[in-house]
Amino acid sequence: MARDARDARDAQTPRAVPRHRPHRVVVLALPGLIPFELGIPQRIFGLARHPARERLYEVVTCAVDAPGPVRTDADFSILVEHGPEALATADTVVVPASYALGPVYEQGVLTPELAAALARIRPGTRLVSICTGGYVLAAAGLLDGRPATTHWSSAAHFQRLFPRVGVDADVLFIDDGDVLTSAGVAAGIDLCLHIVRRDHGSAVANEVARRTVVPPHRDGGQAQYIRRPVPEPRLATTTAARTWALARLHQPIQLRDMAEQESMSVRTFTRRFREESGISPGQWLVRQRVERARQLLESTDLPVDRVARDAGFGTAQSMRQHLQTALGVPPTAYRRAFRARTPGRTAHTPDPGRSGA
Repeated sequence: MARDARDARDAQTPRAVPRHRPHRVVVLALPGLIPFELGIPQRIFGLARHPARERLYEVVTCAVDAPGPVRTDADFSILVEHGPEALATADTVVVPASYALGPVYEQGVLTPELAAALARIRPGTRLVSICTGGYVLAAAGLLDGRPATTHWSSAAHFQRLFPRVGVDADVLFIDDGDVLTSAGVAAGIDLCLHIVRRDHGSAVANEVARRTVVPPHRDGGQAQYIRRPVPEPRLATTTAARTWALARLHQPIQLRDMAEQESMSVRTFTRRFREESGISPGQWLVRQRVERARQLLESTDLPVDRVARDAGFGTAQSMRQHLQTALGVPPTAYRRAFRARTPGRTAHTPDPGRSGA
């Protein structure tokens, strides 16, 4: 689950990404950083390629104060070769999580060194946080009046510390246009893939996901990860039903049809499905059809009526209603916005009409 409706709705203001210069992503390595999360931007953005195999992003890692060793939460440090001056060159700044945020986490205030580093970021730079990296953006006042998310275990504390932020603990990430925040750990992968998709379309993002061996889009939110026991191995899952349904999205699919794939009653199947995905089978099916419609609108010139049939909505009117609900825009506006982002075309980014990234 993700709030990316602003992305499509506000995507009418062009922001060119020159073919001769990759989009520059600067990752801020905080003391006490989590190595896994630090590596997510490099892995996801580093794999994104133009069809001519040109890099679409340049990823640079910088320290808060000066180049040199930065400790991690593991039994090793990393050597960062760039200082905070790199932040002034960024098109996008990513702030991964740290377990040593000190006064940022405890009092909601920046250290002088961190404040000085963030002051180097140019107006118009896109800002991204992974997990508790959102504390840094919030402490800088960059999330005031905005929706944001963080790891579910920190959400209540985050909200108390930053009451002006609209915290949503039930999503994997939130796209608020120029500022994007993700939930814990692997949700950073979801967010970075979303950014690639937003910048360059689904074909590029799907290829990155395939090479990274992760799904290009996950369903559900953090609710599926909060205090839920892992099902016993002997219990059947709903995987076969989902696989069966995905191959038949263009056909009418009834709940009983999906239940039959798992040899379950409708009631048992519905309960099991919700336990595993965090949403009902009907909600999941609509999301898959919306996703299929998005892919077809982005990657083909098929008429809207044909896209509606192939995605399983039946009629253009039905698809229009579902896309309007899910994305905030009708099919034609979505196609116009996102087709402009495919490699070789002019890229667009939301312009929420406020200063900052």
